[in-house]
Amino acid sequence: MKKITLGLVAAGVMSLSAVASAQSAFDGAFGQLGIGYSSASPSGNSGSQTISTAPYVGTYSRSTSFSSTADFTGTVSVGYYGTVSNNFLLGVGAEYSPLAGSNTNATTTGGGLTSATSQYKVQNGYNIFLSPALAIDKDKLLYGKVGYAGTSIQTTYAGSSNPTLNFTGYSLGVGYKQIISGGLYGFAEGNYYSYGNQTFNSSGTVSGLAYTTTQTVNANAFNLIAGIGYKF
Repeated sequence: MKKITLGLVAAGVMSLSAVASAQSAFDGAFGQLGIGYSSASPSGNSGSQTISTAPYVGTYSRSTSFSSTADFTGTVSVGYYGTVSNNFLLGVGAEYSPLAGSNTNATTTGGGLTSATSQYKVQNGYNIFLSPALAIDKDKLLYGKVGYAGTSIQTTYAGSSNPTLNFTGYSLGVGYKQIISGGLYGFAEGNYYSYGNQTFNSSGTVSGLAYTTTQTVNANAFNLIAGIGYKF
């Protein structure tokens, strides 16, 4: 009887050990599609404008106030997770946002002119990231993201050379994945992006006044995404 009891205990311990060391279903390559909401908040408080037409000839300070965007967004992502320990994984991936945002207003003041309204939109977002992850169980994954991110802001202003601003910065994110069936899974995540200063030049004519400008802009953004993916 004692031997039978010891045998059952040993079998139980071995079973628990096997469960604890079971490989996460997310170990390996993956691809996913997500949709959701995004918002960007550029800021342009440092700039100057030079006017070469009398009677306003001179260089003036200027600033631009950007309204925050509110857009539908989508992402396409690929990556790979590898098991580091029993329930800890480390992943690497890349994602791209193919949908351009809607035109959003920006108002420039100063520069020797009355305030002028322009528009901008955010487009071509990308993110290359590392993703530490915790396997809650074989089919559930809680993960973080830290990455190198970039995006473009296309400006539109009548009479201007309409520069495109290319930003780079860092990203932080957190999310959850769960297997639905086989390799198919669902996920939800949130991401924050911080982009450094970008200085650009433009020129044009407004109300008969020829001008050139220099403007420094930075931007922050976030998104909330949900979707489906497949672990290969």
